[in-house]
Amino acid sequence: MENAIVRVGRALRVVLLIALALLFLIPFYLLVRNGLASEQDITSPDWTFFPSELRWSNIRELFDDTTVPMARALLNSTVIAVLTTLGTLLLASLAGYGLARIPYRWANQVFYAILGTMMVPAAVTFVPTFVLVSSLGWVSTLRGLIVPTLFSAFACFIFRQYFLGFPRELEDAARVDGLGPWRTYWRVVVPNSRPVFAAVGTIVFIGAWNSFLWPLVIGQDRDAWTVQVALSSFTTSQVIRLHELFMAAAVSIVPLLVVFLFFQRWIVAGVERSGIDD
Repeated sequence: MENAIVRVGRALRVVLLIALALLFLIPFYLLVRNGLASEQDITSPDWTFFPSELRWSNIRELFDDTTVPMARALLNSTVIAVLTTLGTLLLASLAGYGLARIPYRWANQVFYAILGTMMVPAAVTFVPTFVLVSSLGWVSTLRGLIVPTLFSAFACFIFRQYFLGFPRELEDAARVDGLGPWRTYWRVVVPNSRPVFAAVGTIVFIGAWNSFLWPLVIGQDRDAWTVQVALSSFTTSQVIRLHELFMAAAVSIVPLLVVFLFFQRWIVAGVERSGIDD
């Protein structure tokens, strides 16, 4: 009797997981289905699981569209997301390591001040940041799109909590071998902290890729558009190109899926080992 109950419970869990997986996949199905359909199939009141004709030419049409530089937008988003991720990981990890390991009288106060910045609404700092970037002549440049977003208080918090639980024995062994603070950090701490680096890096990369308002304001030239700004240009007050919009959305999520699938096993491990619940 007990074995039967266990088997029923397992079967119910499998059914539940399959149902949740199907619900999760519905948005991706809609993107692909509508991206390969014509305008008539998308707006038709008679819904079909697949369009009457799979129009693979929509992919070529998307990148041949002279009004929206989609290829350039993908390149810009890739460069911005990668550089923002690398810069954030470097700055936040150094700040977190310093706050966790370097003895300093005001270390806790500095940490609380950093946490306090997380409570400031982004709308409050948006205009001053734009004025500063504009005065530096960084409008429609990669510097203007990347530099103001490099430091993350949240990432600093995660790294600090993780390094508080980092084994001191490894650092002591490195010092015995003659390594200084920087070489200890780079050759001992970083290689043994890959889960938290992967977790934070994935979160930062997704956030940078999906950013819209700041790139919209700073990237005023078409050559500085990101993917999210390019997506918004398919829907205007004059025309709505639904098939290109869906195809562009489907193309734009491919890098996110690759990054997430590659680092997914590190995300939970990194957050668990960060001591976020301490």
